[in-house]
Amino acid sequence: MIIDTHHHFWNYNPVEFDWIDDEMAAIRKNFLPEDLASTIHNSGVDGVVTVQARQCLEETDWLLQLASENEFIKGVVGWLPLANKNIQTILDQYRGNRWLKGVRHVVQGEPDPEFILGEAFNQGVSQLKEYGLVYDILILEHQLANTIRFVDRHPDQQFVVDHIAKPKIKTNEIQPWQNLLKELARRENVSCKISGMVTEADYEHWTEVQLQPYFDAVLEAFGPARLMFGSDWPVCQVATNYSEWLQLVKRQVSTLSSEEQNLIFYHNALKAYQL
Repeated sequence: MIIDTHHHFWNYNPVEFDWIDDEMAAIRKNFLPEDLASTIHNSGVDGVVTVQARQCLEETDWLLQLASENEFIKGVVGWLPLANKNIQTILDQYRGNRWLKGVRHVVQGEPDPEFILGEAFNQGVSQLKEYGLVYDILILEHQLANTIRFVDRHPDQQFVVDHIAKPKIKTNEIQPWQNLLKELARRENVSCKISGMVTEADYEHWTEVQLQPYFDAVLEAFGPARLMFGSDWPVCQVATNYSEWLQLVKRQVSTLSSEEQNLIFYHNALKAYQL
C-alpha cells in the first residue's frame, strides 16, 4: 500500500502560474483529480495528500472541496495567511474540516532571506499545533540555516520538509546541503518527503546515478522512520513520469527491510498527517 504525500491540482492560467516557465511548458494545462486517478490506476498508490499551489484561501477551499468529492484524496496541505493578526480566527473557521491536515507557505519564493524568522509569521506557525496541523517546509538549499533556527522556535510543532530542501543537483553540489539537512534532521519533530529531486536536476539529462548521493544523504539523515514518498505530480512530468519516479524510489529503498519500506511508502504518511 502506498500513500503519495505530495502532488498538486490546478486550473492553469499564466498569471497565477507564472513560475511555470518555457522549459516547463508541458505542464501548462489543467491537472485535476480525474487526471491523477487515471495516472495512479494500477500503480499500487491507494491515496494521496494534495498540496497547495496558490497562496490564497480560495485555493485551500477548492482543494478541501475536491477532497470531499474524491475518496482517494486523504488529506490537504493548504495555505493560510499565517502572518495575519487574525490567524486564530481563520484557523477556527477550518477547525472542523476533516481533510485539512497541514499548512504550507512558499518560503522558497520569498525574496527576504529572513522571512522564515519573521515575528508575525512565527506567531501564526505557533498556533498550528493547537489545531493538529502539520507545517510543510518548502525551501531552497540556501534557506536551510535559517530554517533550523525557525524549527527550534517550535519544538512541539510537527514539520515536514518538501523535496529534500531542494539541493543543487543540477550542478552536482552536495555541500553545505548535506551537513545542514543532517543538522535539521536531529530535530525529532521534523520529517522529510522523498520528492522533487528530478526537477532540481537537468530535466533532459539527469540520471539515477546522479541522484544516488542525495538519496543516500536523506536516508542517513532521517532514517526510514521519518521519510515519506511523494511524486510531485504533475511538476515531475517535466523530467520524468509518475511510474518511473515511483519505481526509482522503490529501487533506492529496496535494500531496506519490508517493514522499513512500508514506513516510507505508507505508515509514516498516516502518522504525520493523521490520515
